[in-house]
Amino acid sequence: MEKLSHINEKGKAEMVDVGHKPDQLRQALAKGSISLAAGTRDLIAKNLIRKGDVLTLAEVAGIQAAKQTPHLIPLCHTLMLNKVKLEAELTETGVEVSCLVRSQGKTGVEMEALTGVSVALLTVYDMCKAVDKEMVIGNVHLVEKTKKDI
Repeated sequence: MEKLSHINEKGKAEMVDVGHKPDQLRQALAKGSISLAAGTRDLIAKNLIRKGDVLTLAEVAGIQAAKQTPHLIPLCHTLMLNKVKLEAELTETGVEVSCLVRSQGKTGVEMEALTGVSVALLTVYDMCKAVDKEMVIGNVHLVEKTKKDI
């Protein structure tokens, strides 16, 4: 088993020092979904959810969340994000969300992408909870992460 990078010699959690690493172009893509009842999907499609435009608000919430990741995940580095692209799409079974994050720096942006997806899905849940008691959030996962020398 590999040594955990966030654990020091005393077994305590600590933030990894990435100061010695070169800046690279970094990108991560995460996805997830929420299952919804047919009636809920219909209300979203017709923009009749009382709290507002579900898909647009989920996208905005996901973007905001990606930018706030180091405030939510204790050992994440504060990063300058070049791009956060959040897409929430109504499907035959619910809503699928994808979050693409780009940065130029010393560490990856997968936590920002995963956080964006998670909060976007939680926003859908919050906006639809009055009309759908059977929603299930699932399959939140990292699709890919890349880094390229500058």
